[in-house]
Amino acid sequence: MRIAHISPGAGGMLCGACLHDNTLAGALMRQGHDVALIPIYTPMRTDEEDVSGPRVFFGALNVFLRQRSRLYRHLPAALTGFLNRPGVIKLLARGDANIDASFLGDLTVSMLRGEDGNQARELDELVRWLRDDYRPDVVHLSNSLLLGFARRLRQELKVPLVCSLQGEEIFLQGLVEPYQEQVHDLLRRRAMDVDAFIAPSSVYAGVMADMLGVDRDRVHHVPLGLHMEGHGGPRPVPRDRPFTIGYLARICPEKGLHLLVEAFVELARSRGPEAVRLRVAGYLGGRDRAYLEKIKARVRNSGLEEEVEFLGEIDRPTKIEFLCNLDVLSVPTPYHEPKGLFVLEALANGTPVVQPDHGAFPELLAATGGGLLYAPDQPGDLVRALMELQDDPRLRHEMGRKGRESVRELFDDRLMAQRTVKIYHGLVNAMTPGTGM
Repeated sequence: MRIAHISPGAGGMLCGACLHDNTLAGALMRQGHDVALIPIYTPMRTDEEDVSGPRVFFGALNVFLRQRSRLYRHLPAALTGFLNRPGVIKLLARGDANIDASFLGDLTVSMLRGEDGNQARELDELVRWLRDDYRPDVVHLSNSLLLGFARRLRQELKVPLVCSLQGEEIFLQGLVEPYQEQVHDLLRRRAMDVDAFIAPSSVYAGVMADMLGVDRDRVHHVPLGLHMEGHGGPRPVPRDRPFTIGYLARICPEKGLHLLVEAFVELARSRGPEAVRLRVAGYLGGRDRAYLEKIKARVRNSGLEEEVEFLGEIDRPTKIEFLCNLDVLSVPTPYHEPKGLFVLEALANGTPVVQPDHGAFPELLAATGGGLLYAPDQPGDLVRALMELQDDPRLRHEMGRKGRESVRELFDDRLMAQRTVKIYHGLVNAMTPGTGM
């Protein structure tokens, strides 16, 4: 099958959607499918082998300038096309990409207007390449913010369109009015141009079906898949060391590092600082540097500088080593996380987790048996759950063992690819009865 997967790059950030799209495309390729992973805005960034194509459509600077300048929209392609070159985009995107929804309302509206938006020429270029050069059997959009592409793609390509749902409602909640209402209205209208949606958890499928105004049976649940190479090796022999808690996610309020630090401070007070350690790793964007400084100040004021280690962003081998050397991982997101890739990564390496009882986490832990849930609305319940695992090494070991086995059995990237292809085949066969691929 020939699959065009359109995925937004996130500048210099390692984002979960990019990691997911690259993992899915790689797994599909290994199963013999012809996949074009097409970056838009910026080149892809991943901690695995990058399987995306070299050409970037909807280059970030072109998208921005077409939004801000009426004159620029009418310049010939010969004068604007060079801004879509990956080398130019990388040079211009050395700083942090601004993905703050409060500043991007008008641009989001324009992109969802598709053929009627300020970026219509960029859409024409993408459609021409897909129609004349690549000629896919199915087109897969990475998230619902790309639904503005769907109508033109459907008209020109006459193939099924699939759209993943990957947590974009968090971005939408940050939009200011009147843009938030306009975007929700456009999403509901443009959702009619897509044949099927794919969500990483059942609960999120229901949330997004309601938000988009589509029947629940149009939203398929395909669990996340992890590329297992390198994961699941032997864990270090236990040694006399403090109980070690880890955090592995983007450093930002949405992922809840401040909540974990508060719990750690309380744990250190109760058990003694010599008995506990906290290790923190993850990408830090410019807008969240002040947030991290407040957290570091809280650690200093608590006298725990020696017990808390901030590692910054880490590569894949270092990530696996990091996870193998933890007693527990916790990323206490205040919002209802739809995916939880970090949970699967921890469990794949035998490390149990402690997560809030909302979002995708109850599903993941029910399927894997790899950790504990805590009540996020009950002060102190995160500390209670951490103490329970600190006090019971056998429970930690058993949860880690179950989690590792379950991830290999249920959340392998090969299964994710097979489940996704089954959806593609169903749509293609429905469009062309009596044929198969």
